[in-house]
Amino acid sequence: MVYISRKEHFNAAHRLFNPNWSDERNKEVFGPCANHNWHGHNFELIVTVRGEPDPDTGFVIDLKVLGDVIKREIIEQLDHKNINLDVPFMQGKMASCEILVMEIWRLLEQALAPLSEARLHQIRLYETERNFVDYYGE
Repeated sequence: MVYISRKEHFNAAHRLFNPNWSDERNKEVFGPCANHNWHGHNFELIVTVRGEPDPDTGFVIDLKVLGDVIKREIIEQLDHKNINLDVPFMQGKMASCEILVMEIWRLLEQALAPLSEARLHQIRLYETERNFVDYYGE
């Protein structure tokens, strides 16, 4: 089994808040991330797929194809957007990195299935240099 990864980035704003809570409770739990005027990040997205190399090409998946899918399905929807307001697949969901990475997985899994035998293995989403989440589709 071979694992290959593609790295992309996007810039986006979001706000962490629970609409069922008071402003005070949101500030207590989410701190400055509950700012009414949002806050932004320079996100880094690393998508890893796994599979056996094709005997004719040597590829698990053509990295250009993988990059194009990530850009079309994810980056174009998120880059320079407000995750809470502008991103259809995040409507009605908490805009945390944990939820975001799960939704990214769902979209990429659907988009990649008809294109390749390669399967998603991991998605890593960096919110900052020190904060990131990993998701394995479980």
